[in-house]
Amino acid sequence: MKTFMKEFKEFISRGNVMDMAVGVIIGGAFTAIVNSLVNDIFMPVLSLITGGIDFSSLAIVLGNGENAATLNYGAFIAAVINFLLIALVIFVLIKVLNKLSRKKPEAPAAPTTKTCPFCKETISIEATKCPHCTSDVTV
Repeated sequence: MKTFMKEFKEFISRGNVMDMAVGVIIGGAFTAIVNSLVNDIFMPVLSLITGGIDFSSLAIVLGNGENAATLNYGAFIAAVINFLLIALVIFVLIKVLNKLSRKKPEAPAAPTTKTCPFCKETISIEATKCPHCTSDVTV
């Protein structure tokens, strides 16, 4: 039991577990923001475009009476639209964040070696005579 607790403590104290926990917490807070954006901004605009249709109220009544079962296909359509809009918002946000965090590529370093034209061995860029074949190198 003692080794189990020791292993568990090591697992919990790893950096990637803590990073994951922070990600989950931030994700929960971010979900509220994205849901508000979709429900309070995008869905009313979509409702205006579709002529005021409230998808969530569309249903087929299966049976008779007050407590008849209903097939709520409108709620499913609203959930799919909600998912697509959330995915679009997250995609655009990630794209913007990636563009902001992208670093400019560094220029390649100047070469420090060259190839001897006679023996094809690698030599210093500053060499005037090949140390392998003793040829004069002017290249």
